[in-house]
Amino acid sequence: MIIRRDMEFTKLCRLSDLKEGEGKRFNVNDVDVALFLAEGKVYALSNVCPHQKSAIIYDGFIEQGKVICPAHGWEFNLCDGNQHGGRKGLESFETKVENGEVFIKVFSKELDW
Repeated sequence: MIIRRDMEFTKLCRLSDLKEGEGKRFNVNDVDVALFLAEGKVYALSNVCPHQKSAIIYDGFIEQGKVICPAHGWEFNLCDGNQHGGRKGLESFETKVENGEVFIKVFSKELDW
């Protein structure tokens, strides 16, 4: 069984460190995260593409509210990480910006045997 352990918000960077339409990679509590600034809003998704388990989502292309995996073109909604038609895709994480600082709330998964 996998248990989700909720974590507090963690500071990642300054908002000014992000570039519009580009991703940035972070590791938060052993979770590989892709952070994006798109149309002035900050989004955080799992950085590992489910297609080939590659940590490359941060290097994807942003188009029409989606990030497109640079390897094979899979598309993921920036808001919830889902694929077309609502199919599960990437984990999404809550973000907030306070005083020019970007924070993320990441959960860790632990096995409970």
